[in-house]
Amino acid sequence: MSGRQPEGRAAPVNLGFIGLGVMGRPMALRLASAGTALVVWNRTPERAAPLRAAGAEVAAEADEVFARAEVVVLMLADEAAVDTVLGRGTPALAARVAGHTVVHMGTTSPEYSRALETDVRAAGGRYVEAPVSGSRVPAEQGRLVGMLAGDQDAVDAVRPLLAPLCRETFACGPVPGALLMKLSVNLFLITLVTGLTEAFHFAERQGLDRRLFLDVLDAGPMASGVSRMKAPKLRERDFAVQAAALDVLKNNRLIAESAREAHLASPLLDVCHTLFEEAVAQGHGGEDMVAVLHAIETRTDQGA
Repeated sequence: MSGRQPEGRAAPVNLGFIGLGVMGRPMALRLASAGTALVVWNRTPERAAPLRAAGAEVAAEADEVFARAEVVVLMLADEAAVDTVLGRGTPALAARVAGHTVVHMGTTSPEYSRALETDVRAAGGRYVEAPVSGSRVPAEQGRLVGMLAGDQDAVDAVRPLLAPLCRETFACGPVPGALLMKLSVNLFLITLVTGLTEAFHFAERQGLDRRLFLDVLDAGPMASGVSRMKAPKLRERDFAVQAAALDVLKNNRLIAESAREAHLASPLLDVCHTLFEEAVAQGHGGEDMVAVLHAIETRTDQGA
């Protein structure tokens, strides 16, 4: 990919990347390992150490990222974090985003993203929504699915920069089309994994051999990339995080809010929301989403 930046910048880079959490760090590492000239920043600096080792430059503060890169990816936990990094609502917003393209890859409400686009454009910047489908392992493998929304010229400019991260990318029209697409996909994912977890619980408590159950599942038409990733975790009671239960609960809430605003029923999602709330309340929010098993087991053990 082209690494050209406007003349006059000191030590220009292709891409800035802010936010090195569970998803952000493997994504940034993937970009660095693909040879992307990258400058990164994270609120907790120690998270950036592997990026420095991989050849990325580590900024001392967020402003340095905007000074060094015309295109800046934000992979941040929530709307408040995005607002803080951009200086939204203050003169710092224009100082940071004017002449830059802001690529919002986190999962927020579509309504928030629409308003953020308005603010970024008013401050002289360009804005692209680019959420991804996939968890930590696909991020490490460069096998995410990207969804992009925004002005066509901006989307076309950003799309090749994300190639090391995504096995495929889709243009989803104007903002907030990409986030609405992501929430639609996540609705299926949440109900799918919850159903798989309940099926596993049913088989286990009926006395079936857990490995045999998973072998039968894997041989049949219900097998999928998701089942092949999550079923072994259920079998081994491996709750190491790929997609955290707390993040799933957040996504569930965003989908439910969008459904209510559009006057849509979401009966399966609503049941999943309750189960993930229970799992998080039991202290499993930092575990993988298959930790919803704890909530189902608790209901069984309490005679629900």
